[in-house]
This record gives sequence, C-alpha cells and structure tokens, in this order.
Amino acid sequence: MKVKHVIERVMNTVFFICGMVSIAAVLLITIYMVIAGLPAILEIGPIDFLFGQVWQSTAADPQFGILPFIMTSVWGTLGAVVIGVPIGLCTAIFLSKLAPPKLAAIVHPAVELLAGIPSVVYGLIGMMVLVPGVMNLFDLKSGSTLLTAILVLAVMILPSIISVSETALRAVPPEYEEASLGLGATWIETVCKVSVPAAKSGIAAGVVLGVGRAIGEAMAVMMVAGNVANMPGLFTSVRFLTTAVASEMSYAADGSLQKQALFSIGLVLFIFIMLINLLLGRILKKGAATK
Repeated sequence: MKVKHVIERVMNTVFFICGMVSIAAVLLITIYMVIAGLPAILEIGPIDFLFGQVWQSTAADPQFGILPFIMTSVWGTLGAVVIGVPIGLCTAIFLSKLAPPKLAAIVHPAVELLAGIPSVVYGLIGMMVLVPGVMNLFDLKSGSTLLTAILVLAVMILPSIISVSETALRAVPPEYEEASLGLGATWIETVCKVSVPAAKSGIAAGVVLGVGRAIGEAMAVMMVAGNVANMPGLFTSVRFLTTAVASEMSYAADGSLQKQALFSIGLVLFIFIMLINLLLGRILKKGAATK
C-alpha cells in the first residue's frame, strides 16, 4: 500500500508540473507578444494601425494600416466555415449514425489523411488545380483570389470538424435515440432532432477548432490568395494577417518599425485566437449546463 501511495503522489506531482509548465508557456507567450507588439501600435497610433487601409511598409513614407488584413482574415474564415461546417457535420453524421461499418472503415483513414497532409501540399494543389480553375470559370486575369483561399481553407478545416463532431455524436446516450424511435420518429428525424442537439457542445468545439486552424493558416493561403494588400473582394488578390507576417518577416530589418509592426500583427492575431478560445469555453460551459 505504501508503494502504491508513493507512486500516486509522484504521478500527481508530475501532472501538476506539466500543468504549470503549460500555464507558464501561455503566460510567457502572452507577455512576449504584448512587449514585442505594443510599441509599434502606440507609435503608429491604434486608429491608424487597426483601421488604416494602406500597407506600404517599405515606402519612403511608410504606412502601416492592417484593416485589409483583418477583414480578409475575417471574411476568409467565415467563408471557409460556411462551406466547411455543413460538409463536415454531414460527414460526421454519416460516419457515426448512417454508414455501414465497412464503408466507415474506408472513410475514416481518408479523414485522418486529410488531417496529416502538410499545409504546403494543400497550397500546391490549390495553385495547380484551383487557381487555374477559378481563373477560367470566372474569366479572371488571375485565379489567386479570396475565393480560392476560402475553398482551400474549407477543405483544411474538415478533419477537425469531422473528427470532433463524430466523437460527440457517438457519445450521445443510445437511450435518447431509442426513446425517440419508440415515440414513432424515423431514424433521420431522430438523428437531426435528438442526436445532433444532444451533441451540440462537441460539434461547436469542432467548429471552433476549425475556425482556429483557418484563421491561423499561412502557407497554403499565401500560395493561392495572391498576397496583395487589398481590401477583401471575392475575386481580388488579398493578404491575410498570417501571410502578412510570413511574407515580410524574412527581410524586415531588426529594430525597424516594419518589424515591430509585424510583431503587432502577430499580437492582433494572438488576440483573435484567444477570443476564439474564450468563445469555445463559453459554448462548452453553456452546453454542459443545459444537459
């Protein structure tokens, strides 16, 4: 009994240390981002920085307005969610409630493969397939547009939505579904009106994880969006918050206002992701409270 007690105390200590390391890492990242990103915002001016529509970081008279990047990231993420969430949710419902076991065994590895594909491969496929396709379909001079980026992001968020939503749907107590069927509901009605509402907190978690991946993606959208600092338009070349940092950080001089502004963009992006995580927490707590 003493050995078991010692082992339990040791494991509790290990888990506690791991938890503290995670918390310390988040705090250190937060402090660093604030220290590195806040000076440029104060020097440029919060209004000019957040609501300025011109980004000319290397001009003789540089301007650092990131509103085009913010709006592009928002609209690109929303577009990906509008396309990806219905497809992902329907796929999760099919795999968890409707698919024959043999077919589900084939589809599962495909979903897992989507999650394991590097983002640069998504970008390469988008460059080779979607960019020419969008250009020819809509008779554009260039297919590197916001629409192309939305399509790529919609595919990239599918694994998160499908896997988390499927797990949530499988966790629904079978008694709920049996009671619905016993009252005369069809299987499809039971799935749509009983299983999905019962798993809404898990589905919401999958959606928010997908949003987090979409808003934080850089390489793939850099390859298909055109990387031009325009206000967002469905058929115009655009630049996201992430691609703005990735495209200029390599040649920005140390200590320059340009590099400080890039850290400020990172701070804005970090705040967006924190807000998404807070939203996830509220959704999960609300879902748990209603059960």
